[in-house]
Amino acid sequence: MIRNSLEQRSVDAAVLDAELAMFEFDGARRWFSAALAAPLQPLGAEVWVFDPGLEHVVLVKHRWRAWVPPGGEVERGETPREGAARELLEETGLRVDLLDIPAAAAVRSFHPDLPATLSLSYAAIAPGPEPLVAEDGQPAAWTRLDRDWASYFPDDRDRIREYVKVLTQRSAG
Repeated sequence: MIRNSLEQRSVDAAVLDAELAMFEFDGARRWFSAALAAPLQPLGAEVWVFDPGLEHVVLVKHRWRAWVPPGGEVERGETPREGAARELLEETGLRVDLLDIPAAAAVRSFHPDLPATLSLSYAAIAPGPEPLVAEDGQPAAWTRLDRDWASYFPDDRDRIREYVKVLTQRSAG
């Protein structure tokens, strides 16, 4: 598959981040390796933003996906990490440093009419429960991790909680 240099930059960064991701879901690494042989669907990227006490996560209310972490499509020429940071800023007004190691790699379809694609999840710790500036028509909120929330991706609740357990163990050790 021949890609231009902008596309190749995104793919190379996605390959590296998928390999580095702390968690892998849906056979993402294997799926992505096979998908590289064909034209790729746009990559997805999101950010799991936590408060310093790791008790809350930032979620945005998408019009039909319900409550999901801020994120979206990686634009042409962006790396997934750059796309995640841009989406976070657009959807919440937050500008925070993403943690070095990606949180997760998953395979998902963002709409029933779209094919599955690789989605990379990054994480960040906000300096405090920062005020959020939501996009029009897409509220954003700090949500307690010990409460459930409605989502198009119901497995995300447990995945995010498991990630927080690992972060807590690492900071305690």
